[in-house]
Amino acid sequence: MTTEVKLVFFAKAREIVGKNHIIIEVNSTISYKDLLKTVVDRFALGDIEKSIILCVNEEYCSASDTLHLSKGDEIAIIPPLSGG
Repeated sequence: MTTEVKLVFFAKAREIVGKNHIIIEVNSTISYKDLLKTVVDRFALGDIEKSIILCVNEEYCSASDTLHLSKGDEIAIIPPLSGG
């Protein structure tokens, strides 16, 4: 079963994708690693893949998580940040 979720891109990910957010359809039950691979492959984020963090509905996820997504869930794509 699939569901529509909102991807929100930050910093370098937003620069690469060229959009703040986008709606996509993904499996409603998906591993963190599979979701990350889907996002990286679909939006050409391979250069920053190893440092991306995913958050679902403002909660950080772990690489070992299985995610149970519902229509309208928000997934933040957070790349490495720098600042001073």
